[in-house]
Amino acid sequence: MDFKTLLANWYAQNARILPWRETSDPYRIWVSEVILQQTRVAQGMAYYHRFIATFPSIKHLANAHEDQVLKVWQGLGYYTRARNMHAAAKYVQKELNGEFPKIYEEMLKLKGVGEYSAGAIASFAFKQPVPAIDGNVYRIIARVFGVFDSPYTAPGKAAFRKVVIELMNSSAPDEFNQALIDFGALQCVPRSPDCTICPFNGYCYAYSNNIIDALPTKAKKIKTRDRYFTYLLIRFGDYTFISKRNAKDIWMSLYEFPLIETEKPLAAEKLQENDEWKKLFTSSDPTITYISPTIKHLLSHQVIMAQFIVVIINKDTKDLTGRFSKVLTSSIDSYTIPTLIDNFLAAEPAVRYFLNPPKP
Repeated sequence: MDFKTLLANWYAQNARILPWRETSDPYRIWVSEVILQQTRVAQGMAYYHRFIATFPSIKHLANAHEDQVLKVWQGLGYYTRARNMHAAAKYVQKELNGEFPKIYEEMLKLKGVGEYSAGAIASFAFKQPVPAIDGNVYRIIARVFGVFDSPYTAPGKAAFRKVVIELMNSSAPDEFNQALIDFGALQCVPRSPDCTICPFNGYCYAYSNNIIDALPTKAKKIKTRDRYFTYLLIRFGDYTFISKRNAKDIWMSLYEFPLIETEKPLAAEKLQENDEWKKLFTSSDPTITYISPTIKHLLSHQVIMAQFIVVIINKDTKDLTGRFSKVLTSSIDSYTIPTLIDNFLAAEPAVRYFLNPPKP
């Protein structure tokens, strides 16, 4: 049997039951694809249901405030995905009368929609015979057909795309693409796949040459840089201070506490000698009530070494009120904050020393 027949037979017995496969609504399929770009299906499922419940149509998403979109997205990370989707929804609502594009090439014009997402939406929602090539598909094609081109280069991507187009079942492109994705997620997994039960083991290049782990060829390792953050959780009675990150940096548009970033770790005893500390607390007589251990937070290209310090003040200062928003400490949950801060606030020391401190 040929490749697509073997794949179709496998898929008939092993297809995953997923909510976004039970609809032809391009909006819902689009939402699922954006969520799953950097998120496993098991984790993304709850976010998908929550997102659709909050924004059941592209109109609802377009009309929402960015803060609301980011709050629903909180915990998924890579917030640019949510901001791009929100911007694209506004574009569709305003420029396309709220109708999602039906043509692959038109989908590519939407902010944040790349070749994979456009291929998935076009084939799943409109049955257009275009490939949807993600990491799973690169892995399968590289191993089965011995493709040594790098999927991380433009020529490599073109080589893989050519192979997939030649293999594609044009009469059922939606099932073909879904089958490839599921096969890579369930059978042809990155590490230690069980090749003895693989339907392609009779002619898989990587299996017959014992180079399963060598394909697809690896990407160059991205250099990471270390950053040192000290967050100041300031209590002024029932209030605290936060600001929105606007710089084109990590966590843009998310809220955070006053931050002191340094080039190297900031020892607790040196904190009050820092210029930023002096500016914030010129005349407020700060009292440090808690200093957290250093928390290591990994991002794709950065390592954040964070420390949280709870500070009590008896009066606010012009520098605080001029640069930060004074909000009720009890309202922090209503703001979209980075996972790093969210995780800390959920921990017992934060509850005891900041969110619900003992009464004097």
